[in-house]
Parts: sequence; structure tokens; C-alpha cells
Amino acid sequence: MVTPRRQAASTVAFIDNYCQHYDSLFEDVRNFEAFKYLHLGMLSEIRNKSLPEIAKIAGLKDGQSLHHFLRDALWDVKKLREIRLWLTKILIGEREIILCIDETEDKKKGKATDYVTRQYIGNLGKTENGIVSVNAYGVVDGITYPLMFKIFKPKNRMKSGDEYKSKPQIAIEIIQELKEWGFKIKLVLADSLYGESGAVISYLEKLELEFIVAIRSNHGVLMPPGSRKRYNRWKAYQQNLSGRPAETRYKREIIFGQRRRLLYYQISKTNTPDPTGDESWYIMTNLSTDWSSNVAQLYSLRNWIEYGFKQVKNELGWADFRLTDYASIERWWEIIFSAYLLVSIQASYFQFHQQSSTTSTVGVSTCTDSNLAVYSKHPYWESGTTWKSALNNLRLIIQPYIFYCLIQPWLTVFNIPGMKRCFLKLIGFMNDFRASPISFPIAS
Repeated sequence: MVTPRRQAASTVAFIDNYCQHYDSLFEDVRNFEAFKYLHLGMLSEIRNKSLPEIAKIAGLKDGQSLHHFLRDALWDVKKLREIRLWLTKILIGEREIILCIDETEDKKKGKATDYVTRQYIGNLGKTENGIVSVNAYGVVDGITYPLMFKIFKPKNRMKSGDEYKSKPQIAIEIIQELKEWGFKIKLVLADSLYGESGAVISYLEKLELEFIVAIRSNHGVLMPPGSRKRYNRWKAYQQNLSGRPAETRYKREIIFGQRRRLLYYQISKTNTPDPTGDESWYIMTNLSTDWSSNVAQLYSLRNWIEYGFKQVKNELGWADFRLTDYASIERWWEIIFSAYLLVSIQASYFQFHQQSSTTSTVGVSTCTDSNLAVYSKHPYWESGTTWKSALNNLRLIIQPYIFYCLIQPWLTVFNIPGMKRCFLKLIGFMNDFRASPISFPIAS
């Protein structure tokens, strides 16, 4: 007779409800609990997302169970990715995405960690010891969704059975897989590593995908004899900035001989026309001329996403792993992407609620599926519709549970029944929080 699996310990309701979609991946209930505790820790405000620190705020004795879950437990990271992408696809539906391809580099000491070697670390702007991955994100209605990552394996750190693939080759693989998943790609944005790759550009054109990519200032273009390169006049445009007033920026078209199917532009990074040195971007695009007036604003999304993911990395603990084998690191990163999606789902609903509130009749509540209006009375609640504002609000919801886990050891020393009762009542209120009314079918 098979003994039925016990009920998993609860964390906070909105985390439990989201994680329930992954429950079938874990035969051992302890692994499912570790999966939920990691989501709790990644969303929390602790600066260092190490396993011992996450264990503390989750009420665990130490981080050994979390370490075992990442390194030795039996569960399939590929199936976790499949469920996450399935949920993302359901959420996005038939809407088109703007796809951003970018690489993430993190400095790491020593050489014990798989695929760590001296290589260019973009956020440091120099060559250092580190680990690099190629990442893909989608943007829909101003909300970013994590899609896929793949590790870059340097030639001098490859293992038996590894096949070397350049970052552009990895990017092509990612785009191919996303197309197979059925994501509808409206536009591809990438930096010069991919813009200077003939293989990437040829692949995008083969798929008939529109793109805006950065190129180097000395980018070479074949021209007929006697032709010359000319720069059109600088034109001002208004650049929208997240959380700040729009600023005046400048752009100009670069024409090699005569205007071609591929268009080239120089875009100022500052509000000064005719920039020099590193004060401008050079981009190449196959957008129709009808879109040329928006090319600068569209390309700026890539920088916004790149900056946003650096923020996400820091907030969720992308580089905080203390693991050396890539199988464990891949699990950590995949759970980071899962926690990222959890916030994106709530950000999408907060955005919808904010828009509904501005168009509804004064005095009529639009909170039909939750008591969101009650929770928004908290003095630190943010009314913005960005991913970060959603994360900050979710952190307010998980605070009572985390504070109770931290203070509970003292309640075993000093018996204060009233304090425990009040904490549990407040946690109960947090468990009534239902930010997103989006209902997903449970994955089987």
C-alpha cells in the first residue's frame, strides 16, 4: 500500500498558489517545500540570498536541506523550464513580444566553479574571472518576462561531451526554441556582439523577423566604386525615461552610397547633438522607413531591459549562489527565472488594475477579485505599474511570515501567547491577498 504524500508546509498564499503549478515535479514533499522556500527567499529583502540566510527567514534550522535540493535532489530542471514557459505562454496569449537578447556576466573567484575563466565581464567593462550566460527576455505592454538562458562554455573550461558554441550561436538556438514554443516575436533587439554576427543577421532575415541591433562605429559596408558614406542632419526626438520626464535626444541616418534595405543610424546617449566617442550608439535595422521615426525609442528598450535585468539580478540573487557544479547553478538560475515570472504576473495585474482605476467611475471600486484596495492602504504600498514596484508590494505581503519565522525562536524561550496569536492573525490576512486573478490550469 502506497502511503499518500503529506501536505506541504505553507509559506504565503500567493507563493504557494503559484508554486502549485510545479508540484508534479517533486515526488518528495520536502523538495517541493524547498522549492517554495527558495521563492520566498528570492523575493525577500535580504541583500545576500545565500542558502543559510534564506533558511533563517523561512524558519529552517540551517540551509542544508536547500543545498541538498539544488545539488542532489531528484527533479528535472528541464521540466521546470517547460512549465514556466507554458505558464508564460498562457499569460501572454497571442500578443506579440519584443525579444531582447543579452548576455549576463558575473565575476567569480577561483576556478573551482564550472565554466568560470578569465573573460570579458560587461558590467565591469574589463576582463575578469567570471561566468557568462546568454539570456532572452520578452516585453509585452511594458512588462518584462524572463524566457530563456543558456550558459556560455569557454573553450579552456569545456568538459568531456561539451560542444563549443559562440554566444551568437547560442542566441540563434534560443530564438529557434522560442519560435518552436509558439512565441510571436514582433521585434528583436540585441547589442553589437550579435549585430556584427553575419550568422545572427542571416538567421533573423531567414525567419523574416524585424530587428534593431547595435553595430560598431567602424562597421564595414560594401559600397560600389565611387560611392561615399554620408550623414544626414541630426533630428531631435523625445526619449521616454522610466520614472522620469522625457528628455530631448538626437539621431541621424547614415547612408552608405544609397539608401538600402538595411538602415543605419547614430543615436545620441545624451541631450547633446553631434556627440563624440562613447556618447552615441550606432545601430542597424531592417524596419521599414515608416518606423524610422520610432527607431531610437524602440532601441532604447534594449538598454532599459538590460538595466532592468541587472536590477532583477541584484534583487533576486542571480549571482549569490555558492555552488560549483553547473547542474546546481542551472537549477538556481531556473528558480530565479521562476521567481521573476511570479513578480511579472503580479506586475501585469497591478498594471491592469491601475488602468482600470483611472477609467472607472469615481467612487466605484474596481477590486472585484481581491481586496487589493485594502492592502494598498499600507503607507509603503507603491501605486506604480513597474516590475520593481510589484516586487516591493509583494515584499510587504511576505513580511509578517518572515518576521514571525525570525522571532519564533524567542517565543520558545519566552511564552507570549498573545504575540504568537497576533502574528498568525496578520499572516492570515496576508494569505487572503489575491493580486492576480489570472487562473492557470494546473500542469499535469
